[in-house]
Amino acid sequence: MTALLITVDTELSSSLHQRGLSLEENVRRSIWAEAQGRGWGVGWQMDLLDRFGLKGVFFLDPMPALVHGADFLMPIVGAIVGRGHEVQMHIHTEWLAWAQQSPVGGRQGRNIGDFTLDDQVVLLSLAKGLLEDAGAPPITAFRAGNFGANDDTLRALASIGVAWDSSVNPAYLGRECGISADPAQIGATRLWGVGELPVSGIADRPGGFRPAQICAMSAAEMRAGLRHAAREGQDAFTVVTHSFEMLSRDRQRPNGAVIARFEALCREAARLSAVHGAGYNDLPADLADRPARTLSRAAPSRLRTGLRIAQQAWATWRYEHRLVPA
Repeated sequence: MTALLITVDTELSSSLHQRGLSLEENVRRSIWAEAQGRGWGVGWQMDLLDRFGLKGVFFLDPMPALVHGADFLMPIVGAIVGRGHEVQMHIHTEWLAWAQQSPVGGRQGRNIGDFTLDDQVVLLSLAKGLLEDAGAPPITAFRAGNFGANDDTLRALASIGVAWDSSVNPAYLGRECGISADPAQIGATRLWGVGELPVSGIADRPGGFRPAQICAMSAAEMRAGLRHAAREGQDAFTVVTHSFEMLSRDRQRPNGAVIARFEALCREAARLSAVHGAGYNDLPADLADRPARTLSRAAPSRLRTGLRIAQQAWATWRYEHRLVPA
């Protein structure tokens, strides 16, 4: 059975904060993704997952607590945990720029990987404690904001007892992501004492990689990737989305194209008998230590890629430039 990990980076917007939006408005627009009188964020996402019998993993960033205090975390954690989904740890270190008291002596960086090992241990320990104090069960998995981790991040996670990392996205390796991982890695492996399970994807062109992110893949590409993983008996297929990803970029209205993709993924996962929804706490403890197997990604298809490019252009025209009423 292939475990489908539907992961949601759940975060406030530092750019909205910089523009002067209140905490309440940022939570409303970024976490619950409210637009046109309806929410399309974590509440809607959990409704959809529940409808198809799937589990979500919500990588929640607690760093805005350094600016606003930690009380805002409790309702979010409570809503997710109360419905049987997972809360795991995310971190955007951009928030240190506005911290009332810096835990790392005023040092700043866009990504967790910009900091020394000692500072990373401090920041990750702080984030873990904030989430658990807000009601999350013990944190067992992590994803860096912007995928901006490095090998010291994994060392730091191991030192504080976090078992899994999901910061390797082959599309970001050598850029924001400085982890010394093999871009061809598909299954779980152990790096610097932590189980590393990379973001899944397909080959959208010879030698290319398209990550399994809801806003980046068409429904047909996502189906192809998931079916391929199931046929090959891969241990896991990791999908990425965000709490606000169902909205247009200005977060003023729902993006019907992205919503339809998420619904299509859930429908396909429920249909495939060889796939089951899972969180990191459902993975076998020895998964990262099993002998490596030869695995592959779904092969390129010019038709599939061409259709996605056309669909993306149409969706941008309709939902971002507002040339057609949504």
